[in-house]
Amino acid sequence: MRVHTLRKRQVLDGTPAEVFPFFADARNLEAITPPLLRFRVITPGPIRMAVGTLIEYRLRVHGLPIRWQTLIQDWEPDGPSPRFVDTQLRGPYALWHHTHTFEPVGTTRTAMTDVVRYAVGFGPLGEVAHALFVRRDVEAIFAHRARVVPALMAQDIARRRALAAA
Repeated sequence: MRVHTLRKRQVLDGTPAEVFPFFADARNLEAITPPLLRFRVITPGPIRMAVGTLIEYRLRVHGLPIRWQTLIQDWEPDGPSPRFVDTQLRGPYALWHHTHTFEPVGTTRTAMTDVVRYAVGFGPLGEVAHALFVRRDVEAIFAHRARVVPALMAQDIARRRALAAA
């Protein structure tokens, strides 16, 4: 089984302490996933994130209904460079290991880096599928996120600051 790696880095306005909570809220995945996937978190809320948290999703991939379950494998929300890791327990991939890191850039910005290690499975047939559409699909998901996250992040940070000031 061949493991592929996708790395995406995006610099966002806000400190890691301000940026991390947006990504730590599993419900925000619905807002940052392309609408075509009809992605829904089906785990009842609120979801308390920690090592061992299980999260269930429902989505459509090329029209096919998929149920996806992930496990929070690593959870480090505190400190200057928060991070977390989610891994697929059940879903469309033979392997899905997603590391999210948040590094300060100066005093007011954050470099958010996603590193996804994934495998399709199904031997040579899976590699053909990867070459034909899986790689493109995964890259499109993260390109969509890069487009929508800055505005959503700004709204989230403004909301949190207003709540803190109240």
